[in-house]
Amino acid sequence: MKKNTELSLKSIYILYAGVFFFVVVGYTGALWYFTAFDSVVIWISLGLAATLLILGGALLWTMRVKMRGMIGKVDDIVERAINKQERITGYEETSISALEDKVHRYVDMSMTHEKNIEAEKSKIKALISDISHQTKTPLSNIILYSQLLGEVAGLDKESSQYVDRIKLQSEKLDWLIESLVKMSRLETGIISIQTASLPVVGAITQAISQIYSAAERKGIEVRISCDANVKARHDAKWTSEALFNMLENAVKYSESGGRINITAHSSEMFTRIDITDTGMGIEEKELNLIFRRFFRSKRVAEYEGVGIGLFLAREIVTAQGGYIKVTSKVGEGSVFSVFLPVL
Repeated sequence: MKKNTELSLKSIYILYAGVFFFVVVGYTGALWYFTAFDSVVIWISLGLAATLLILGGALLWTMRVKMRGMIGKVDDIVERAINKQERITGYEETSISALEDKVHRYVDMSMTHEKNIEAEKSKIKALISDISHQTKTPLSNIILYSQLLGEVAGLDKESSQYVDRIKLQSEKLDWLIESLVKMSRLETGIISIQTASLPVVGAITQAISQIYSAAERKGIEVRISCDANVKARHDAKWTSEALFNMLENAVKYSESGGRINITAHSSEMFTRIDITDTGMGIEEKELNLIFRRFFRSKRVAEYEGVGIGLFLAREIVTAQGGYIKVTSKVGEGSVFSVFLPVL
């Protein structure tokens, strides 16, 4: 920064010096012309021009030296303020001292603000962890007991239905709490996504394995076309989570006997993963809304869900330096394209 500032100032000095030189030379030449090149006038004007050029050069040089010293001092002030070192000017009543005082106060405020943010993150992290723990254990017990109840011999049909409903609703609540915890951790920056240049086929197959049973029950064909050498800089675990959320929607909103195709290929800057389905499609006016937290279209009101899957998917992909695009036609299906950086 200091070097760039000095180069900029040097260009300004050269510009002003050039303008001053041409003004003096032009004025001298005009004077000679209008005095018919009188020898006395020529010598006087030459002396005056030389004096002006020397004085102007000295002034510019002095300004340059002072400005360089000022830039160096300001640079030292900022550096010392950041590193919490002793002040240069002490507490003198000068403009540079006032600047130093402001810089120190600004750095102190910034550091205090940063510490407060970190403290808040720690509190939120502890709160989320506590909520997750306090709800996870009771829910796990409810699910376990409902499974045990379902295995009890002699239950009548109505009782069995009640047990199945308890188990199903408990699993839904468990999934919802887990999703909300993930969402909160992503938004507060608590989750650290570790990216590396890896083949994307691992994340894709992991995501498919989580929805394959549901797709099979509906007779939905799932195909994958991805070369093992197709790589992207990503966190395989979290990329799999994002892809799963999109694939889950593809299965949920596709009719029985539908198809889901997953393809991946790399370009110079990004690796593109396309998830194409033959589902109900998305209205054009809703394409910019589907990634909002808790957004659900009126057309899918009868389907289960709370509207955080796509929000989580976008947050995960964005945190890795990528983005998601969607194209869709109502009644024909949708294409979710995930772009992940190659480098």
